[in-house]
Amino acid sequence: MIRIRQVKINIEKDSPDFWIQKVAKTLFLLPQDILHIMIHKKSLDARQKGNLFYVYEFDVEVENEEKVLKKCASIDIMRSKSEIYMFPKPGMRKLLHRPIIVGCGPAGFFAAYLLAENGYAPILIERGECVENRVKTVESFWNTGVFDENSNVQFGEGGAGTFSDGKLNTLVKDPFFRGKKVFDIFVKHGAPKEILYENHPHIGTDILRTVVKNMRDYILNKGGQIYYKTKLTNLIIERDQIIGIEVNQKEVIDCDVLVLALGHSARDTFEMLYQRGLLMRAKPFAIGLRVQHPQNMIDDSQYGSVRSVLLPKASYKLTYKSSMGRGVYSFCMCPGGYVVNASSEKGRLVINGMSNYARDSENANSAIVVTISPADFGSHPLDGIRYQRNLEQKAYQIGQGKIPVQLWGDFYKNQTSTHFKEVSPVFKGDYCFANLNDIFPTYICDAIKESIPFFDKKIKGYAREDAILAAIESRTSSPVRLERDENLVANIKGIYPCGEGAGYAGGITTSAMDGVKVAEAIARLYQKWD
Repeated sequence: MIRIRQVKINIEKDSPDFWIQKVAKTLFLLPQDILHIMIHKKSLDARQKGNLFYVYEFDVEVENEEKVLKKCASIDIMRSKSEIYMFPKPGMRKLLHRPIIVGCGPAGFFAAYLLAENGYAPILIERGECVENRVKTVESFWNTGVFDENSNVQFGEGGAGTFSDGKLNTLVKDPFFRGKKVFDIFVKHGAPKEILYENHPHIGTDILRTVVKNMRDYILNKGGQIYYKTKLTNLIIERDQIIGIEVNQKEVIDCDVLVLALGHSARDTFEMLYQRGLLMRAKPFAIGLRVQHPQNMIDDSQYGSVRSVLLPKASYKLTYKSSMGRGVYSFCMCPGGYVVNASSEKGRLVINGMSNYARDSENANSAIVVTISPADFGSHPLDGIRYQRNLEQKAYQIGQGKIPVQLWGDFYKNQTSTHFKEVSPVFKGDYCFANLNDIFPTYICDAIKESIPFFDKKIKGYAREDAILAAIESRTSSPVRLERDENLVANIKGIYPCGEGAGYAGGITTSAMDGVKVAEAIARLYQKWD
């Protein structure tokens, strides 16, 4: 196959027939000489408003490949390289018990998937419900306020990403093609094929639920087992080696390989692990709020007056450095999405952003968050959790259990809003007006108040007074890192910290890739399960 990069096609001409014409011309061939064409990458160039085009990388099959390559002297035309993921050969050590994986988020699920696919018959335990029941529980919470501490937006099969935009962006270098393996698995189990090549791929929470169910069925069919409503409550350790785990404060399961894919919100589990001697340390994260704007306004600013059914809902990425030196940035931007109540502890409130695949709500939303470091909350490994909890408790109290909201203009003036204006609210979960200044420390409020007018220079209308703010966005990443060595093992032998909760990933794709990486580490050491 020949790879051609930097093929630019105006959005109005974008079609398979035009691709072939363009590629044939680039290779000095006739259209009928193109035997097969496949998209390798696709991105949208919207830098020139009114003149938008897609930039493609194509893999092309032709006869006499060598002859064609010699004729085309260009750095953007080359032979395509093989991109094949290879799972390692099994090691020699015998497993005494089946590997146990704690957590059914992306990290745990992909670790289990790779282990099951390759003969290790893992056992997954998940404190929440299966995805079908979890969706019903979460919808009930949004509609009635009835809350389940173990099955919610943060906990349950699929992890926190199941109630998100399902974005799969990653800037991680991938020389071993783990990311490609992850995307191939997603597509195999129901994700749209365009995630394989789009520059900003996303699945959407509605489709992601089906993908999770299909992946679960595959794991079970390959010999894995999953136990729901099963919470890790203690470690059984002998001579610095894991020999078992306690679940639900009563049952003990023998174990010599334990993957901790906990997610960033398993605070009670982090406390237990610290007490049992697992090495961990505090790490930086970010905290802030979510802002809603009309999606049409974002589209107009990003695309100009151009309108096309081929154009995706516009997104954005914004960064700012405040006068006090703090970073402020947009996070988890959701085009055509919802702001959702994502609480996971009683008496504390946290929010997140979510989009379906169609991204068809009237508003765009994004977190605007401020960098926080141990200098703000303390150096004890669990101090970051205490800091988050304190602010989430304030948000709950100020909103009386509802999502506290405020218009941007009133937040800037430090006064409580009384009514919405042109921007209509789009929430999952009940909300009420409050003064968000009363939730945050002054340094967070000041940094956000500096950043929004700056962002207005990038996106016209960003600082409109009736933009809707909501609080609190506090789960941007894990506040702790569970230490692991070059073999991905913790200080307690047999324990493999994994994914975002352990501090080694940030989002669905990197968490899944870390799960793959941990599965590989286990396979290199151990024989398949007999």
